[in-house]
Amino acid sequence: MKNIWKIDLVLISFTLIALLILVGYAQPLVIAPLDEYESSDGGVLFLVEKANVVLIDDNFDFTSPDKYFVKEGLEINLEPGKYYWKAVGVLDGEIRTLTIKSKVSLEFVKIGEDFGVVNSGNVGLNVDVYNGTELIDKIKLGVGENSVANGTKLIGGMT
Repeated sequence: MKNIWKIDLVLISFTLIALLILVGYAQPLVIAPLDEYESSDGGVLFLVEKANVVLIDDNFDFTSPDKYFVKEGLEINLEPGKYYWKAVGVLDGEIRTLTIKSKVSLEFVKIGEDFGVVNSGNVGLNVDVYNGTELIDKIKLGVGENSVANGTKLIGGMT
């Protein structure tokens, strides 16, 4: 009777060890981005192994996640904000965070015979156009849009 008990104990121990190894093997492996990643560039490269899907949401509970099927070199463009994400395969990976910071940037460019500005940031801008000290126009510049600024002063802020 004692020998059967010892054999059962060995079999149960071996089974538990095998299950722990299999669970570790099935856990998704995240290579990039690192946890708590921050950038002002909205293009984020996801490199994961042992996962079929990457879920991204703006809340920790993943109540309305965006679902992306994993492929080599999966790059996702995200708007500025804080995001929670996880890789999902046989098992769910750990929840990680990433932050896309707002970048406000206006650059002067030559537009035909005139000069202007282009919104080279990653957020839309509200721009006040002044002629000297007089406000003459209010314009909205989306990302990559430009406006002629010949002889005027431009003052901008995020939309």
